[in-house]
Amino acid sequence: MFQFRDLAWRAMTGYDLDAVFAIAGAVHPGFFEARAVLAEKFTLYRNGCYLLEVAERPAGYVLSHPWRQGEAPPLDTLLGAIPDDADSYYIHDLALLPLTRGVGAAGRIMAALTKHAMAMDFPRMSLVAVNGSRGFWERQGFGVENRSGLAGYGPEAHYMVKALLPS
Repeated sequence: MFQFRDLAWRAMTGYDLDAVFAIAGAVHPGFFEARAVLAEKFTLYRNGCYLLEVAERPAGYVLSHPWRQGEAPPLDTLLGAIPDDADSYYIHDLALLPLTRGVGAAGRIMAALTKHAMAMDFPRMSLVAVNGSRGFWERQGFGVENRSGLAGYGPEAHYMVKALLPS
């Protein structure tokens, strides 16, 4: 595996939102979300937002937050608030520029987010896999669930769940 000497995840700040929006447009051109929608996720749950840097230059990000099991938040829509009855830790988006793929950066941030979700006593994590990412998520311990409501995510989307606590 290729290793970057200067590759690091760090907590996202409000100053990073322009870079996040640019990376989102490059990585997910078919899944547009307005800058305000991405910024709201940061505002609602900063503890789940990180920026990946290579030599101090933005190269990826993750947006995550508590949500309801079995529901995928609609794309390009303001959430308004984190639900009081949130029972899953939701990975909204993990986006990496091509130069950082295959170097272990995604696995490292997922390990950190899993620890965070467990520390917050969430029994599971959830996400919608797009852009052919199902295999990656399966390697992270997620399994496909048969859920509806993914129309905005495209025909190849998969709602996936990872159990954290015994049922």
